[in-house]
Amino acid sequence: QVQLVESGGGLVQAGGSLRLSCAASGTIFSIYAMGWYRQAPGKQRELVASISSGGTNYVDSVKGRSTISRDNAKNTVYLQMNSLKPEDTAVYYCNADAQARAWTTRSSYWGQGTQVTVSS
Repeated sequence: QVQLVESGGGLVQAGGSLRLSCAASGTIFSIYAMGWYRQAPGKQRELVASISSGGTNYVDSVKGRSTISRDNAKNTVYLQMNSLKPEDTAVYYCNADAQARAWTTRSSYWGQGTQVTVSS
């Protein structure tokens, strides 16, 4: 199985920056894509950014302020968030589209989430 552990969340003032990281561990044959989702209280979970061999994707609200990157050797994905706004406040979840074994199918794996709070 694949385990994902997020880190880097915390409390930051509006206009500040955070870098979230997500490290994949366990049994990993291949990771095809990784991404960051977020869920604010009372709202639906939304995709913030994703990265794969096909490129990167961002939700419009973070374009120009955020950058997703991946270190394949470390099986780690990062989300650099700058110029943070109160509306960025949410629990951020790491996701991986991965294959644990060569003989198993692809599955979606989730981290436990890390809280990002942006004060106004």
